[in-house]
Amino acid sequence: MGRVAELAGVSVRTLHHYDGVGLVRPSARTAAGYRAYSADDVERLREVLAYRRLGFGLREVAELVGDPSTDAVAHLRRLRGLLLERRDRAAAMVDAIDRELEARSKGLKVTPEEQLEVLGARLYDAIGGAYTATRHTDPRIAAQIWDALGDARTVLNVGAGTGSYEPADRDVTAVEPSAVMRGQRPAGAAPCVAAAAESLPFEDRSFDVAMAVSTVHHWEDPMAGLREMRRVARRVVVLTFDTDEPGWQDRFWLTRDYLPEFAAVLAGFPPLAGMADAIGARVEPVPVPWDCTDGLFEAYWRRPEAYLEDRVRRAMSVWTRVGPEAERRAVQRLGDDLGSGRWAERNSDLAELDVADLGLRLLRA
Repeated sequence: MGRVAELAGVSVRTLHHYDGVGLVRPSARTAAGYRAYSADDVERLREVLAYRRLGFGLREVAELVGDPSTDAVAHLRRLRGLLLERRDRAAAMVDAIDRELEARSKGLKVTPEEQLEVLGARLYDAIGGAYTATRHTDPRIAAQIWDALGDARTVLNVGAGTGSYEPADRDVTAVEPSAVMRGQRPAGAAPCVAAAAESLPFEDRSFDVAMAVSTVHHWEDPMAGLREMRRVARRVVVLTFDTDEPGWQDRFWLTRDYLPEFAAVLAGFPPLAGMADAIGARVEPVPVPWDCTDGLFEAYWRRPEAYLEDRVRRAMSVWTRVGPEAERRAVQRLGDDLGSGRWAERNSDLAELDVADLGLRLLRA
């Protein structure tokens, strides 16, 4: 026990406590009759200590390591996803600190909102608090997604967020790395695993279909995440965005006239054709209804006044990623153009449309 404590960097007292509460019990004995740890015991201890260092309580750890359906590989994948989330959280904090240091070095005033950016754990933690206010399943978009699910009974929802577009008539398992988003899933929602798309803690072909809705652009490695979806499921359905078309930034008046920084947000995003090839998918357009109930970035294309509302913008990741200066400028210009009538003159053709193709695409594999 002393040797294991030394290797693990914990006290013997801690190991005695784990033994006493049944968390990790040495199952072997030395020739002299002393308790000793088998290879399986050490593996379990590694998992316990890893979860503890990620902030899990002993009761949560006991449930995690006691799950008979989860093996060592699944634990490693889950731990990897949690560590990636922590790394992203730290990177976001460093970026926010650097921005504030630069502003202060120039003698610029730092707003309370900008000061609180340092607490932004990851992108969804920054926008997640407002998510349930405006992001709801749109039945027309849902119908297209659910049609693509076909006769699948078991569904994995990757990057599940608060649970929009999860079909109620299927056996759904959700994956979501952000604690803020997981915490907003409604009562009765599908069980949700804390993991990243790039490292799904499931065996090959565990599900009939894996789905991902408006999330791929947030993944650290979209292509790796798509390959993981293909690995764990027999079929794959993905709602994403097309940046292949020349001049794609001009499809939507908001990015064309007010927020050119949007192009930089998706600068490193894989081409749609490449994503489709990675999972063997065919591509179909997903039109956005003029009264779309899901407050995604393009939802208010015929209701421009909505973009002036802070609560609407806070549930859209784009605004967080372009930064407060670009956001303030875009909102100011849009407000001015709405007030002067210039927006209506420039976009008069939209009044006759019920739906618009703004680049949303469904990959069906």
